[in-house]
Amino acid sequence: MRSVNRAHVRSLPASAPLVIAHRGACGYLPEHTLEAYQAAIAMGADFIEPDLVATQDGHLIARHEPNLADSTDVAAHPEFAQRRTQRTIDGVAVHGWFACDFSLAEIKTLRARQVHAAREQRFNDLFQIPTYDEILALAKTQSQALGRTIGTYPETKHPSYHASLGLALEEPLLALLAKHGYDDASAPVIIQSLEVGNLQSLRSRTPLRLVQLLGAATERADGSLLWTAHQRQPYDWVLSGETRGFADLLRPEGLAFIKSYADGIGPWKGHIVPTMAGADGVRTLLLATPLVEQAHQMGLLVHAWTFRNEVQYLAQDYAASAEAEYQRFFALGVDGVFSDFADTAVRVRDAFVAASAVG
Repeated sequence: MRSVNRAHVRSLPASAPLVIAHRGACGYLPEHTLEAYQAAIAMGADFIEPDLVATQDGHLIARHEPNLADSTDVAAHPEFAQRRTQRTIDGVAVHGWFACDFSLAEIKTLRARQVHAAREQRFNDLFQIPTYDEILALAKTQSQALGRTIGTYPETKHPSYHASLGLALEEPLLALLAKHGYDDASAPVIIQSLEVGNLQSLRSRTPLRLVQLLGAATERADGSLLWTAHQRQPYDWVLSGETRGFADLLRPEGLAFIKSYADGIGPWKGHIVPTMAGADGVRTLLLATPLVEQAHQMGLLVHAWTFRNEVQYLAQDYAASAEAEYQRFFALGVDGVFSDFADTAVRVRDAFVAASAVG
């Protein structure tokens, strides 16, 4: 991990794009750990992003998925061997160990693992799984220590699935935020979801900022998008029989609908700058879509995901430069980026802001 410390107070204009540490500094450390969040804060991230799932006893913990198999050492615990099972999440059968079958005390016996095989593995099995309560406390403590506000950007993962288990995420989420004094629109909290209904429900219950995530699609060779059955719709719409999907939400009328309950959108970056894959699999950039401009016309923020430094995630046009990708998106006017490598994102963002001020 590069030795970068941007913990000092920075003077940035309010319009500067946010750097959101996607699952913490997960490019370097196992995701969704206090250590990964702490590292991202030291790198200068404005927000840290925890994905939230529920334990058997109703605690919110930070995991990308309810299935603990890949991101923890649960398989190495013989005492939990019999809990391996199959569950259906958003219509897909999944085998593994699930947070809803474990108490928080049991979760605390597990240790986190790096889910990307090509990334550093030497920190595996060292760090605990944190609760959102602990993450909020970390953000508050670090804000006070560093003299700058560090926000949290929780995602409610699979809300319909959790509700079906009697473990709805919204009530404990709002209770935790109220406990920490975060209950007004100016609070350093943004709540995101891939579903629509739980955001609409939250809008009637909280003034906190809400962001509608817009799911990824599969890029065809000609650059057009293929929406598979599991990509096409927010899952609560699948359950309700709603015919609209993410493609509809990306249109101006869809953005107007989102504006009725949310403050921003979180689009997959391919919805902003699509790419085309050649026969050799190499991706090249196509013209940017009007999504950012259209969202801004509706008064919506645009926070794009996910930015990664590794070459396999970059289009050929960027010439293996993650910095060039950030520059492209900042120039298009996005209001924030979700990044696995907050140090790179902060460095490019700060340079972009400085150059814009001079220009």
